[in-house]
Amino acid sequence: MADAVSIFMSVGLSEQKAKETLKNEALSSTFKKAIEQAQGLLGSASIDKTAGTLLYNMVTRLKDYNRLSFLTKYIVTRKITSELQLSAALDFIKSHPQENMDRLEFEAACGVGVMVTPEQIEDVVELIIRKHKDQLLAERYRFNMGILMGEARTALKWADGKMVKNEVDMQVLHFLGPKTEADLEKKPKAAKPKAAEKDVKIEQVVNGEANTEGKSLMEQLRGEALKFHKPGENYKTEGYVVTSNTMNLLKKHLEETGGQVRSRFPPEPNGILHIGHAKAINFNFGFAKANNGICFLRYDDTNPEKEEEKYFTAIKEMVEWLGYKPFSVTHASDHFQLLYDLAVDLICRGHAYMCHQRGEELKGHNIPPSPWRERPVEESLLLFDRMRKGMFAEGEVTLRMKMVMEDGKMDPVAYRIKYTPHHRTGDTWCIYPTYDYTHCLCDSIENITHSLCTKEFQSRRSSYFWLCNALDLYCPVQWEYGRLNLTYTVVSKRKIIKLVETGIVRDWDDPRLFTLTALRRRGFPSQAINNFCARVGVTVAQTTMEPHLLESCVREVLNDTAPRAMAILEPLKVTITNLPTNKEVRVPDFPANEAKGSHVVPFSKTIFIEQSDFREVMEKGYKRLTPDQPVGLRHAGYVISVQRVIKDGCGKVCELEVTCASSDSVEKPKAFIHWVSDPLRCEVRLYERLFLHKNPEDPAEVPAGFLSDINPNSLTGIECALVDHSVGKAKVFDKFQFERVGYFSLDPDSTSEKCDVASKYNIQIVLNIRHALF
Repeated sequence: MADAVSIFMSVGLSEQKAKETLKNEALSSTFKKAIEQAQGLLGSASIDKTAGTLLYNMVTRLKDYNRLSFLTKYIVTRKITSELQLSAALDFIKSHPQENMDRLEFEAACGVGVMVTPEQIEDVVELIIRKHKDQLLAERYRFNMGILMGEARTALKWADGKMVKNEVDMQVLHFLGPKTEADLEKKPKAAKPKAAEKDVKIEQVVNGEANTEGKSLMEQLRGEALKFHKPGENYKTEGYVVTSNTMNLLKKHLEETGGQVRSRFPPEPNGILHIGHAKAINFNFGFAKANNGICFLRYDDTNPEKEEEKYFTAIKEMVEWLGYKPFSVTHASDHFQLLYDLAVDLICRGHAYMCHQRGEELKGHNIPPSPWRERPVEESLLLFDRMRKGMFAEGEVTLRMKMVMEDGKMDPVAYRIKYTPHHRTGDTWCIYPTYDYTHCLCDSIENITHSLCTKEFQSRRSSYFWLCNALDLYCPVQWEYGRLNLTYTVVSKRKIIKLVETGIVRDWDDPRLFTLTALRRRGFPSQAINNFCARVGVTVAQTTMEPHLLESCVREVLNDTAPRAMAILEPLKVTITNLPTNKEVRVPDFPANEAKGSHVVPFSKTIFIEQSDFREVMEKGYKRLTPDQPVGLRHAGYVISVQRVIKDGCGKVCELEVTCASSDSVEKPKAFIHWVSDPLRCEVRLYERLFLHKNPEDPAEVPAGFLSDINPNSLTGIECALVDHSVGKAKVFDKFQFERVGYFSLDPDSTSEKCDVASKYNIQIVLNIRHALF
């Protein structure tokens, strides 16, 4: 194994990828053969990383292994040098039998020998920009640059995509000049059409590039959009196994469901859901909703050692928080007796046997064949009954299924012993079914039409079909989609528990994590998370996104829903010596649309401003308050000028005495600042990313492990911030936009304890912000 890992790494695979490849015996064997053929062609020369990556991608997608040496030669002789060419070559081979293939036609189809020079790219891009120049001049940087990229890629099919994009960016900049303030202003939103359902407009991401035709999540999931089978037409799906009884079972299925689409979301109740689960929830529940179907929330509660009631509660709460209501909440444990009876039937049919190999012997993929595989059915039935009655120790015996999975794993375990009380069934059972056994059978029992799961379960598809057919049961169809990952975080349950146990984070809902409870606590609206899932799109490939794309969705929602308020994080006291009388000032909740409401704040002789809004010594470019430069007060209608700077015993400025003048009577100041008067005191927590590196779990980036990559500035607490009175009546999770500061959310830690500030007792409030982003 070590030799094979070294061979795979020598052609550019990471150690982790090399080890994963070895788990698939067929894939690793073919890859070795391709490498050997390549080395034979190259002689003493080594295979570079580009060629190695292409060879790997080829063997993972090649269906006809008789073409292996043919394609290998094209790769190592540098006639095929890009993923685009390889895809074209594989498509050509798929549609052209070997005996009828014309080599010249093949080379033309996949761009062999085509060289695209930088001068050609430059000329084509120049023509495209000239074609759209009037619209570019009118819309400037609001113009959809994807149109330019699309036309350039069409004209330069075999050009390097990065070179094309760089040329487009450079020529647009040269044509329009640098972005102005007007370019940076947010584009006004078009009036929302009245519709029966609130669909979120998105851009689909395909092969890393955005499709310029925006589609809503419902549009992506509705009808023919996904090319899924229709209920009852399971047999039309590629790879679906049809038996002599399949059509009868499908007919009965349709009679019971009425042809209704049925999906399910089946989490394990052993942890809190994270951002990746949000895509799964949107996909499963959204697919059912888009096609007038139903979706079950089914807990896969087959491992009592790791399950806790708090996880059951939190999972249902998060599903409903995202806006979905399950048709029914079910549990795998609802069917424990039926699953046991089906296991007995599986043994009777000769498809399962009792095995005494230990757990350590069953780990990995190249496990030795079981000496008990051909055990008589009667003997296995007797042992399975004794296992059910608790007559064996944990790990002493298992029930295994006679089948080989797609990844080469042989005879997966169906039942194992666990002497741990179950949260629902107590001590009734001491044997529990595994995922490989339970999942497809529960889907069948609940008449699921579309079993949607992430790509890593593709290797279980054949076992899914096999087990249903082995027991002569209705067989749903498993469909896989790409998993959603984010950088700068970890979502592994084991690793989050480690973060909690070491005190790096407080719990699963610490706002620095990307669990759904943490995102809610940070102040992310559920609508923004759903919008993000829609924007990512329904893709087959695994998607890894940057956090700022999620945060962009959050800003879009909060900009329309979070009322403005004024808050001071680092207060500096200011006394207005000539204010005629105290008064009240009306502040709009949404300055861009004052019709949405307003609130009143006091304005007295004593106000507080941010320390950073005053400088004792004037600096070039500084536009706020100095002894020689006045500043305006937002919403108050006054401009203030410094008369006296008061310092404490350490020489630090602690108070300013100023005079005010009506903003109508003086020259307009260079800047307006926010302020508070007679404020509430609160504690504020400012959050940054928890990890310093993009991939904290990658040994190449963080050799000492993810716990060594913690950002020391990920949490900053401010004990004595000041906010205006509009925040005082807020409820937990209410959101605000503090003017010139950022978005905040009322934290569950908030209390009604009183704190002395500005000679007044007020309510203490705790708010969250991801300061660097908002």
